[in-house]
Amino acid sequence: MPDSAFWMSMGLTMPPGYPRPRPSMRRYRRGVDAATIAGLLADPARLKVVAALALGAGTIEEVARLSGLPLNDVALAARRLARAGLVHRDGHALALHTELFGAAARAAAESAPPPEPLSSDPAEDAVLSAFVREGRLVSIPAQLTKRRVVLEHLVRVFEPGVRYPEREVNALLAVWHADVAALRRYLVDEGLLTREAGVYWRSGGPVDV
Repeated sequence: MPDSAFWMSMGLTMPPGYPRPRPSMRRYRRGVDAATIAGLLADPARLKVVAALALGAGTIEEVARLSGLPLNDVALAARRLARAGLVHRDGHALALHTELFGAAARAAAESAPPPEPLSSDPAEDAVLSAFVREGRLVSIPAQLTKRRVVLEHLVRVFEPGVRYPEREVNALLAVWHADVAALRRYLVDEGLLTREAGVYWRSGGPVDV
């Protein structure tokens, strides 16, 4: 079947309704950053268009059918996505540059600043980085030396000189890990907290100044 190059070589225009080639993904070279992608997909119509293309739609009509959007809304969204480089448009044919999502995610991860150290001591920071994620313990270390490092970090939530009833101790520890009974016991066993008659107070560990 003659393609568009054939018709152009003959000095003719491709007849209306003649099958058009699916757009080539290799023709696109420019990158799109993660912030641009997030901004584009903040619009509900554009998000639906991208979702429909990701599910296999290849034309404006197919996107409209999958997304439930009016044809005019699909066309407007596709035009904006094409201008940004996220979609290739050739007449009614559409193709999503799916490889740009992974590339943008990798670039964002590479450019992200390193996390703030949890300790000024490199050895302690290595232990804390392994067990603390986003302000929570992923697990309680089984090894005594590592558990001590974690407990000394955790005990900072208790103010020296303040006495805490057990329910407040539990509430503070629950922010870190669901097993508050184990944490409470370890803190007392390590001499970081003292318990008497259901009341706890700070009795060890580093103090921030």
